[in-house]
Amino acid sequence: MLRETCAIRYVTPLREGGSLPGIVEADDLGTYVMKFTGAGQGRKSLVSEVICGELARRLGLRVPELIRIRLDPVIGRGEPDQEVQELLKASGGLNLGMDYLPGSIGFDPLAYRVDAAQAGRIVWFDALVNNVDRSWRNPNLLVWHGDLWLIDHGAALIWHHNWPTAAASAARGYDASDHALAPFGPDVPAAAAELAPRVTPALLAEVLAQVPDEWLADEPGFATPDALRVAYADLLADRAATIGERVTVGAPTPDRASQAPGWLTGRPDQPSGAAR
Repeated sequence: MLRETCAIRYVTPLREGGSLPGIVEADDLGTYVMKFTGAGQGRKSLVSEVICGELARRLGLRVPELIRIRLDPVIGRGEPDQEVQELLKASGGLNLGMDYLPGSIGFDPLAYRVDAAQAGRIVWFDALVNNVDRSWRNPNLLVWHGDLWLIDHGAALIWHHNWPTAAASAARGYDASDHALAPFGPDVPAAAAELAPRVTPALLAEVLAQVPDEWLADEPGFATPDALRVAYADLLADRAATIGERVTVGAPTPDRASQAPGWLTGRPDQPSGAAR
């Protein structure tokens, strides 16, 4: 289970995208980027963050520590921004924290080189979880102490927004043409050979055990949180076995509106779902 702490001070919002995460200080003296259950995408975004982040970590990719973080909405009373106040009021209880990496900078392909092996591992992982939000428009990669760190996986696992069609959605391939690391010649076959055998039932069970029951409860079609965990594990196991053969890297699309969902981009004119 992820370790747990309590937020004691709301510091500032981070206004990239539509989820409005915020920087908070906690009673363990740590500083975290907090993602809220009351945000527009709801708890499924937090489920995706935990599954993807903890899976990536176990596959040897760098992800900031994820924690369970309790919020008392009273800490937002002094916040002058009405939107932030409403978000805090709607998010009392258990939320998700990500370790804040002080001094980190956003990934710039012109300033930071990535070898084909590392690029391949990240592209293969994003294909596994169907991450639609690591494109050249919005890499969601940080450079910290000279290393590459993966962040923001709330838009992955797109199929869990519609479980009746999840199997068909998860069976699709992955177009990495717009991926932030596509220009580095990612060696996806080598990554698949290395990583796919490590996505075992035991590993998936360990990862899914990190997701709090209350974020999995009351999902239509599933009697218990554990039944839902099994559904996630089955889809990821099936996808891991073959997704390396179904990754395509072509020419990037022209600069145009992102195909990510509107709740992610913060633009109401964007579509409510994304296909990849």
